[in-house]
Amino acid sequence: MKLAATTCSAIVLAGALAACQPAGDPKAEAAAQAAAQEQAADEMANSFEAEYGKQNWELARAHGDVLAAKYPASAAFGRIEPRYNEVREKAAQAREQRRTAALWTYQSQPVGKGEQVSASIYARETVDTDGSGPRPVQLIFRDRPDWGRSSYLVLEKGDFDCYGGCKVKLKVDDAEPRRVDASRPKTDEAIAMFIEDEKMLWRTVKAAKVIAIEFPVKAGGTRTAVFEVGGLDPSKMPKWN
Repeated sequence: MKLAATTCSAIVLAGALAACQPAGDPKAEAAAQAAAQEQAADEMANSFEAEYGKQNWELARAHGDVLAAKYPASAAFGRIEPRYNEVREKAAQAREQRRTAALWTYQSQPVGKGEQVSASIYARETVDTDGSGPRPVQLIFRDRPDWGRSSYLVLEKGDFDCYGGCKVKLKVDDAEPRRVDASRPKTDEAIAMFIEDEKMLWRTVKAAKVIAIEFPVKAGGTRTAVFEVGGLDPSKMPKWN
């Protein structure tokens, strides 16, 4: 009984002491919380500025995104906001460049005493060239020691109506289409059609974002293949530059 009484007395005493403690200052607590948030915002802004200085646009944007989401009213965000808007655009451009670069395939293989190199890309959308359904269309630049340089389209199904030569329409970005020479070789090894001026086409692709080639098919009429060429790495084909 004495132990229970002692415990109860201790509880009552503790409650009394707690009741006597002065209440916290709401303004001081709010100020402390605001200071902590501003410090956290400053740290994020410093991280943003470090990546901005290194031109790591996507990492800079990631820090800026967090800062904009968590502390949009902070002085730190106000300090970096103009550059944050700049970084958002540059980060989007970097992602797009990486995406279009991944569309290209580069190959190198020994041929005779030399080396064959090629750069190829598939059309953005598949194309129905013979009525059997949409199929891939490929554009290839090739440098072969015994045959020289060439540029050509390759079909998976159907055929080009270009034996003996024809004209195809080449559209570059927003420019008006122009007619260029093409020809279908008499071979069954591949369903291919050469764009005769490979140097012109290479220069065009190097400077363009998107090209479209309209070509005649044996099934009747013409088809158009659109290529997002802006990610080309010309260094992969050094003799073409």
